[in-house]
Order: sequence, then C-alpha cells, then structure tokens
Amino acid sequence: MEDLFGANGAASGLIDQATTMIVAYAPKVVLALVTLIVGLWLIKRLMNLLESRLTAKDPTLSKFLGGLIGITLKILLLISVASMVGIATTSFVAIMGAAGLAVGLALQGSLANFAGGVLILIFKPFKVGDVIEAQGYLGTVVEIQILYTVLNTFDNRRIIIPNGNLSNASLINYSAYNTRRCDMSFGIGYGDDIEKAKGIIRRLIENDDRAMTDPAPMVVVGGLGESSVDFTVRVWLKAENYWPFYFDMQENVKKTFDAEGISIPFPQRDVHLYKAD
Repeated sequence: MEDLFGANGAASGLIDQATTMIVAYAPKVVLALVTLIVGLWLIKRLMNLLESRLTAKDPTLSKFLGGLIGITLKILLLISVASMVGIATTSFVAIMGAAGLAVGLALQGSLANFAGGVLILIFKPFKVGDVIEAQGYLGTVVEIQILYTVLNTFDNRRIIIPNGNLSNASLINYSAYNTRRCDMSFGIGYGDDIEKAKGIIRRLIENDDRAMTDPAPMVVVGGLGESSVDFTVRVWLKAENYWPFYFDMQENVKKTFDAEGISIPFPQRDVHLYKAD
C-alpha cells in the first residue's frame, strides 16, 4: 500500500509540475506564435512595398536588396521569438553562428554567387533590361537576384546564370551604348562594275532614315576573294535599329543587284570527264 501511495504521489507531483510549466509557458508560447505570425505578415507587406519602391527607382537593385533585407528581418524575428519563449539570446545567437559557419562551408558555391551579386551591383557591368551575351547565352536581363541572374532569350527561354560565373568571366553588353556599328559584307563578280555596285549600296543606305550620317557610312572594297570582289560596309545606327536595318539591307541589296544586272557569285565546281583509252 505504501508503494501504491508513493507512486500516486509521484504521479501527482509530475502532474503538478506539468501544470505549473503549462501555466507558466503557455502564455509565452502563444504570444511567441502570435508574434511570429504577425511578424511574418508585416515583413511580407514591408517587402512588397520596398520592392515596388525600389523597382520604380532602380529595377536592378530591387530583387537583390529585397531578398537580402527579407532574410535579415526573418532572422531577427526568429531571434526575438526565441527570446520570448525563454531561450537565452546569447546561446541562440551562438548556435545560429555555428550553424551558419557549417552551412557556409557546405555552400561555398552559393557564397561565391552572393559575392558575385554584390560585385555586379557595385560595378554594374549590366542592369535589368540590358541585352547581354554570357556563358554561351544571349538574352535580356530580367532579374538580378541574390545568387542568380535571370535572362530571357529572344526565342522565349528563361536562363538562370549563377552570379559568381558572371562576375568572374567575360561578357558582352549590347545595351551599354545607344549606338552600334552594323558591319556587312557583299560580294560581286569580277566582271561587274565596282563603282556601280558601290553606288547602289550607298544609295540604299542614304534612302534609309535609320542610317546615321555621323559617323558617315563606309563602303569600300574589303577583299578579293576566290570568286568575288567583296565589299565591306559599315553603318552606324541606333541600337534598337540594328537587326531590322541589317535584315532589310540583305534583302534590298539582293533585289537591287538583280534589277541592275550586278551578279552575286556563289561557289561553283566544273567536273571534267575524260574517257580512258
């Protein structure tokens, strides 16, 4: 009977301790959960507002700074919630620091991408909206995120490139300047009139309002090929007119050469058959 009463007393003591702990910690846990939920909601609203303001002022910074600030605020919120529950803040910060070190060692590539993103924002080799060619891809920069840069290609594909690769490798920014030089080459037969062909090309350029007059267009004989006299043509244009002008010139030169009797030679091969004795 004494053992039975002793067991009942121990169980009663455990129940009392559990009740005391629930009464003591339940309000803290509830308050911490409410703080966590409200804090996450406020952070989300704040980030939406911040990204909209940053996008209006500088689209290049919006995604990068938005993601960085959002992660920082969530970490601070988590530390605050932990302290409300009763976890020592110094111990929690030490644990977070050790965990951060371990994660950092495991994710060295991601840290390199983060550092690359910072370098891109500081030196600005390109910005959102620029057309760049990098890592074998050509497209328009849509977003510069914390770890990656997003491109949209002209055939509507989305390319994700790590920032570390972009910051440590060569790239071509086609949108760096407002003007571009369009280089073209046209060939005529050796029996055709060089001055006549040059005059046709110059006339086509002068009749196109997209061609700039300063610097002046250049039409010269650039080389004597195996079967053609090759003209080198260089015309300065607004960057947005580059490809439309290029394609129009290819078509217009062919049509005008045909109408004016100027030949455009193409490789041909003569085969001679000899009858064996």
